[in-house]
Amino acid sequence: MLSRMMRKNEGFTLIELMIVIAIIGILAAIAIPQFSAYRMRSYNAGANADLRNAATAQEAYYVDSMTYTSALADLTGNGLFTSRGVTITINSGVNATSYNMTSFHSSGNRTYTIRGPGGSVQ
Repeated sequence: MLSRMMRKNEGFTLIELMIVIAIIGILAAIAIPQFSAYRMRSYNAGANADLRNAATAQEAYYVDSMTYTSALADLTGNGLFTSRGVTITINSGVNATSYNMTSFHSSGNRTYTIRGPGGSVQ
């Protein structure tokens, strides 16, 4: 009789398990959209940082050549490395005294532009 009562008190009831699963579901419903937003912000930050680095490389190229380049290969040859998924474009209108570049991440949702020399990212 005593062993039968002890066996009855072991484990969790179905209600308790369902409550735990419901709590986990609520927490997941809150956390997953936040995680997606954090990832999007990090992709955008990578594109922004790479564009700033490209502007620095453009200025370094200018010091060496006394002109700005319209070829991204000239900047990568000068030490520019871009993050995976980031595309940098040097737009037309580059001349000896100015440049205009844009960047975006393939998974991001923003495009950044910088006009130089000494421009700020927009």
